[in-house]
Amino acid sequence: MNKVSKFNKLSNGLIVIFTTLISISAVNAQSDSSNNLNNQSSSARRFIDFADLVEKASPAVVNIRTTEKVMVYQMPSNITPQDQAEFFRRFFGIPLPAQPQPAPQQRPQQQQAPQAQEQNRGTGSGFILDSSGYILTNAHVVEGATNIYVTLTDKREFKAKLIGSDPRTDVALVKVEAKDLPKLPVGDSSKVRVGEWVLAIGSPFGLDNTVTAGIISAKGRETNDSITPFIQTDVAINPGNSGGPLINTRGEVIGINSQIYSKSGGYMGISFAIPIDEAIRISEQLKTNGRIVRGRIGVTITELTKELSESIGFTLKSKGVLVRGIEAGAPAAMAGIEVGDVVVKINDREIEKSLDLTRTISDVKPGTRVKLQVWRKGSIREINVMVVEVDMPRRS
Repeated sequence: MNKVSKFNKLSNGLIVIFTTLISISAVNAQSDSSNNLNNQSSSARRFIDFADLVEKASPAVVNIRTTEKVMVYQMPSNITPQDQAEFFRRFFGIPLPAQPQPAPQQRPQQQQAPQAQEQNRGTGSGFILDSSGYILTNAHVVEGATNIYVTLTDKREFKAKLIGSDPRTDVALVKVEAKDLPKLPVGDSSKVRVGEWVLAIGSPFGLDNTVTAGIISAKGRETNDSITPFIQTDVAINPGNSGGPLINTRGEVIGINSQIYSKSGGYMGISFAIPIDEAIRISEQLKTNGRIVRGRIGVTITELTKELSESIGFTLKSKGVLVRGIEAGAPAAMAGIEVGDVVVKINDREIEKSLDLTRTISDVKPGTRVKLQVWRKGSIREINVMVVEVDMPRRS
């Protein structure tokens, strides 16, 4: 009897303990659940909603349509049976029964002069830089165009004038005759951070005002066919997006969508944009001169790899670029630059890769002397070189 009583007491005690533990666990679970919900709510509040930004920015984004003139030969309307027979024989190898020959005076004139017709060449995007009608886009969007047409979001269409184009940076400036146009505020592309949200607005495949979003994947990305260090993103870019703006979360344009990396011709998660700082610098020259004036010294250069450094005995801690060719009669040759020299500085600016030298010299006004710090066979020397206007795309 006592044993049973003790067991009951013990059981009751365990029940109380278990109940207490369960209650505490339930409270903790509710607390954790509440914290999770609060965290999720906080995350949701922090998640970016692009709707207001897009509504404000879209009116400044335009569709660009280009046309070209082609010579068209028109088929005569009064083709004779003999002409039909000859056509089928030539292109299909099908002989037709002999047809009666018309009298000489009845045979129509077959030769007609070709006529020029305007045909669509392509479409792209752009954005209004100035309320007076200046629009930035890509050079490849307007390349070879006979006429350029700009359509605004309110469906107004304007014939645009090409102010200037720079294929090396893929920047072009066009202008429409209009006033009080909406424009995009310009940001600072030097301050963009990898991982920040960005969006693109453009006309992929002719679908006007299409919005896509993503993040900045990398900065200063180089490609083989450009002197521009690109902003890399994972924003979906497709044919027709070219020339459209890359916009940050403050609604500022920080780049011009220009290229994609693709093995299929379509979007594969890697897109490139021209930094707006570079695009503005180019557009100002185009606005003033109608073209870009670049400097050169007449050298061909290559990256200084570890193997090359060892082979020539280059032991400096600083980097540089190797001169592998010099144009006869060019400023570099006249100044005494030699094949095998390593350029380590230009005007006290360190040169670490080929693009550094190319961009530095390109930005120098022709007629200006620059000071090159050159390593040659174990010693450093300084050589002054006159910069002249560039006339060969691949020279530096």
